[in-house]
Amino acid sequence: MGLISSYRMRWRRKFWRARAFVRRRQLRSVRNNTRSISGPDILLFSTMRNERIRLPYFLDYYRKLGVNHFLIVDNDSDDGTREYLAEQDDVSVWTTTASYRKSGFGVDWLNWLQREHGARHWCLTVDVDEFFVYPFCDTRPLRALTDWLDASQIRSFGAMLLDMYPKGPIAAQTYAEGRNPFEIASWFDAGNYLIEPNPRYGNLWIQGGVRARKFFADRPKQAPALNKIPLVKWTRDYVYVSSTHALLPRGLNQVYDQKGGEKASGVLLHAKFLNLFVDRAEEEAARQEHYRASDEYKTYADELDPGANLWCKWSERYINWRQLEILGLISKGNWA
Repeated sequence: MGLISSYRMRWRRKFWRARAFVRRRQLRSVRNNTRSISGPDILLFSTMRNERIRLPYFLDYYRKLGVNHFLIVDNDSDDGTREYLAEQDDVSVWTTTASYRKSGFGVDWLNWLQREHGARHWCLTVDVDEFFVYPFCDTRPLRALTDWLDASQIRSFGAMLLDMYPKGPIAAQTYAEGRNPFEIASWFDAGNYLIEPNPRYGNLWIQGGVRARKFFADRPKQAPALNKIPLVKWTRDYVYVSSTHALLPRGLNQVYDQKGGEKASGVLLHAKFLNLFVDRAEEEAARQEHYRASDEYKTYADELDPGANLWCKWSERYINWRQLEILGLISKGNWA
């Protein structure tokens, strides 16, 4: 990258830090347990709205994985999400009624909290329907991964978003609080992924999977991005600039081997397509608080109904991370 481009990126990073500083005033603390955070703790950051039914399994999953503290922004929920979070001793929760879209889709709020509380910690940033899977996750806690990353002087860890879905009508099985969503949404597309480098930020841009196949078949370049960098050893100077798709400084985005080899990587199992999503798609399409005026959600609302079946004859049933490694969707790199 040339000197001029490097200079522009430094100013862009300052711009995103300034946005976070300004929009910190939109956050009101509901319960702040951050004093309990200690030096080696692994932290999880998330923004959510009306996700009460998902929370018990989400919190339990990440506690078992090794997350020590959750820092969550509630965006004006009215279903008990905020109240439930405030009851948890390992959760700090802030609330806001401000626009999700105008906050950079929650990026500004989380950038501020990460700057204030995440420095020198490994920080995992995920949505409430995203579940982190990495090599050896069935036998090694998240701390083992972060210790190896520290020893290898690696500051960020990539994960592809893997959309999961049920076989048969999407509303055929009702999701119940506390249930593992992948007992229902247990299928995924093993192929049809497009990968290309993004010259602006130096990250890989990944599209495809069931959403490209089912909802964006006639316009694949508009399909949602599946590349994520959810796990970062944070410093006060870092910022996300596009959800968890890209960070600054640019070097954090190079979570792949540029010489043709393989770096360790994971996936985020995406439990979007449960029966809960049918009504949510219509609601979010009307609110227009998501990317491109919620064009993606408008597409879902138009084409997704309770009888929709996302399964096809090429669908694969999820087993474990080793299966994903065989399929080339995850890599253990040189972490043995």
